[in-house]
Amino acid sequence: MMHVCRVAKGLIISLALLGALSLQAQANDPWPNHPIRIVVSFTPGGAPDILARVLAEHWQQNLGVPVLVENRPGSGGNIGADIVAKSEPDGYTLLIGTVGIHTINGALYDKMSFDPVRDFTPISFLASTPNVLVVNKQLGVTNLHDLIELAKANPNELTFGSSGIGTSLHMSGELFKDMAGVQIRHIPYKGRAQSLPDLLSGRISMLFDNLSSSLPLIKAGEVQALGVTTLKRSPAAPEIPTLAEQGLKGFEATSWFSLMAPANLPPSIQMRLNRLCKQALNNPEVKAHLMASGLEPAPGSPQNLSRLIAAEANKWGRVIVKSGAKLE
Repeated sequence: MMHVCRVAKGLIISLALLGALSLQAQANDPWPNHPIRIVVSFTPGGAPDILARVLAEHWQQNLGVPVLVENRPGSGGNIGADIVAKSEPDGYTLLIGTVGIHTINGALYDKMSFDPVRDFTPISFLASTPNVLVVNKQLGVTNLHDLIELAKANPNELTFGSSGIGTSLHMSGELFKDMAGVQIRHIPYKGRAQSLPDLLSGRISMLFDNLSSSLPLIKAGEVQALGVTTLKRSPAAPEIPTLAEQGLKGFEATSWFSLMAPANLPPSIQMRLNRLCKQALNNPEVKAHLMASGLEPAPGSPQNLSRLIAAEANKWGRVIVKSGAKLE
């Protein structure tokens, strides 16, 4: 009996030691050691989704763990962002941040379930794309001057679509109305995919869209591009003039995308993710692919991303106040 007791006691001690060693191994196991999830708060196919899948493919090859892309669209990006904001800050749940989520929605929505700045750890700027003003070809205008003259002669008769209230595409239209001094009705859609048939059929007059998304339609001659919303012409479509050079001096409305994590992410993981973003987006093949699609990759430091968010929040906050746009 005593022998059995000694054996049992030895087994208990051994199991305890194994448990302690296992816990120590887990504690020392470097990030990452299980699948990473990148949440995209918009539907598949758009610029945020493209960037998430580029990162996922590159990281899987280098990290040896699955990297999953999860599309959770709705409420101008707030649904997906809320999921990430309330996740553990362990580097395994990340968000493709957007200008809408982090600099527009805070001023647009009366109440939000998360703070678009305080509830996130900035990782890196990823890429930007100009928005482009495209019009239905039956409208009969081929330049910005003619469009403005038509809008002034017919107040509130022309319409512009967007992928939803508060998106950078909506704000591009509001900025255009303000700077051009025109009255054009806004028609919000659930996404750009829903607005395109109405643009092509003439149910809406015009649309602000990401250049990366509209470029195939422009090249096919299905819509008329009047101008891009950046201060400089896009390398992906240098033949399209800027709105600024056509008389709207200083007009700038860029759609940009970032990588964000929940607040309180350990700095070591934050900087590891930052390096991974730079490695992926500075890869010559990846860079060429994104540039051809109208996306301009420019990964940088978390500090630069924080400064951009603060500056853009001030800018779009003023536009929202002027436009009177507000959501509950």
